[in-house]
Amino acid sequence: MRVTRIGGPTAFVEWEGWRILTDPTFDPPGRTYSFGFGTSSRKLTGPAVTLDELSPVDVALVSHHQHADNLDDAGRAGLASVGTVLTTVAGAKAIAHRDVRGLRAGESVTFTASGRPDLTITATPGRHGAVVTRPIVGPVVGFALTLEGARHPGLWMTGDTVISRPLRRYAKNLAPDVALVHMGAVRFGISGALRYTMDAREALELIALARPGTVVPIHVEGWSHFSQQEDATRDVLEGAPVAVARTVRWLPLGEAVELP
Repeated sequence: MRVTRIGGPTAFVEWEGWRILTDPTFDPPGRTYSFGFGTSSRKLTGPAVTLDELSPVDVALVSHHQHADNLDDAGRAGLASVGTVLTTVAGAKAIAHRDVRGLRAGESVTFTASGRPDLTITATPGRHGAVVTRPIVGPVVGFALTLEGARHPGLWMTGDTVISRPLRRYAKNLAPDVALVHMGAVRFGISGALRYTMDAREALELIALARPGTVVPIHVEGWSHFSQQEDATRDVLEGAPVAVARTVRWLPLGEAVELP
């Protein structure tokens, strides 16, 4: 598997002939985006790779459509060149695309193509903040990707989420080969201490439950509403118990890296 970290939550995965893009964000930096209810965030850095450099893309995984740090204007426009878009049920109603499919947690879709192993993608549980904020922030899912014949997922993208009981149950002994773990500890001044994504300590709890072979931290830089940016996240992860810390792999932005 080869993974390119593009920036924010966006990554590109090349795996057994399949080309997969996660949470497309390709706008240039500098703009401030409204997230509703008096919240906003400024995009601080642009993508390390252009969308044109990634074509063709078979599947785009959109954890949720309603926030620009996971699907910005250029990312949304770029979906036109993608074969299939997988997202939430609400996202499938809001994204204009010839083949957009909405999944609830636990639902799966299988892709087949000549010369490639079948690829099954399953939506996984997510909660984008405290229970009371769900009517405001909306639904979110992660995605687990499994090749035919495999016992465990080869890739798990958590999506923007905090720790919850359904997520703990799902993650226990999942043992994906690679986990793209969204962190950043998203906060907004108007909602005080409430967090809308995991901080690094929560991520460590999830990693210990899921036991991935390799952890790739993403969603840790590039936006002003990430209250725990990359350097602070590194400090926490590097101080974790050795068995967990040694699974963490920081990928340089814009560079395709082969992962075991």
